[in-house]
Amino acid sequence: MVPVDGSAASLDALALACLLAKRTKGTVFAVYVIEVARTMPLDAEMTAEAQRGEEVLAEAEHLADELDYRDNVFGELLQARDTGHAVVDEAVERGVSAIVMGVSYSRELGQDLGPAAEYILKNAPCRVILSRSPAQE
Repeated sequence: MVPVDGSAASLDALALACLLAKRTKGTVFAVYVIEVARTMPLDAEMTAEAQRGEEVLAEAEHLADELDYRDNVFGELLQARDTGHAVVDEAVERGVSAIVMGVSYSRELGQDLGPAAEYILKNAPCRVILSRSPAQE
């Protein structure tokens, strides 16, 4: 499973997950999480955010096409209060063997992980593979 947000790091992680899954003909789940404010109902209609999520998932599907792995990549749009919790819950529900996460480059590893990535690292029921973007020139 790969949480995607449209960033280069998350799409690199998706590419890595596809390459790893190809070896065993595994399935890759690309998950886009819309965070819903606690002041709103969890099932609130968030049209702009949902549209952005659909665009990111379409981009993920396009990348899977380029890697000739489209038939084994499935996108999922989720609404939740917290991205980290949603990813871990989805990993449990789907029984995934690994979560592959993209993280941006930082000179001090861990400075830019954010609360979602930290939660996933601490609570995932499976392997967590970090794919860090290279340093920008």
